Amino acid sequence: MRVRLFYFFMEHTITALKAQKRNPNRINVYIDGEFGFGVSRIVAAWLSIGQVLSEERIDALKIDDEMEIAFQQALKFLDYRMRSSNEVEHYLLNKGTSQETISQVVERLNRSGLVDDSRFAQLWTENRSEFRPRSRRFISRELHLKGVSEEVIEETLNEMLPEEDLAYQAGLKYSRKLTDIDRNAFIRKLAGFLARRGFSYDVINPVTIRLWEEWEYNHSSDPDLAHEQDEEERLH
Repeated sequence: MRVRLFYFFMEHTITALKAQKRNPNRINVYIDGEFGFGVSRIVAAWLSIGQVLSEERIDALKIDDEMEIAFQQALKFLDYRMRSSNEVEHYLLNKGTSQETISQVVERLNRSGLVDDSRFAQLWTENRSEFRPRSRRFISRELHLKGVSEEVIEETLNEMLPEEDLAYQAGLKYSRKLTDIDRNAFIRKLAGFLARRGFSYDVINPVTIRLWEEWEYNHSSDPDLAHEQDEEERLH
């Protein structure tokens, strides 16, 4: 116990603060005339030459520095797109950050609104619905893989379009790529596509029939109407 008390009451004086040559955003702190440790410029803003630090205070500064490094890494990770809390945690874990620091960083990001699993799930489903429509089951699985909680997933799915509407949106985009095809081939290809997107047969069946009827109508031509249009073009 005496050794422990002595450890905490030892005091050191800051003799120099120098920006690192390779990274000006980090400051080398010299203690009692020798290099002591490096910290980010934000953490070093509270330091000054001649300031006396206890061993306990030095340990606290190192912890603050680890926190700031992890926070900046998380911000860079969030630059590309919004992330779930779980994604941020795994990213920082792979960077070698301690679990305690990770928890504090994620909490800080949550408080600032930079990480919000509910908003993340909403944007994820909106993006899928617009660019790559798929079933609720598939979207639920994707959000699970992102570490989103069951409660948030359920709330998000409740706000989505009905399953048949999602299947129609997905099938409509795909059907526009099909040309010179008969009914059976059309339905077979479209049904296979929708099945790969996670839709059930009960949903696929009426959607494929509806899309075939629309496709057939749009690709069929009335010979008499076509003749009248040709005549009108020649007259002009």
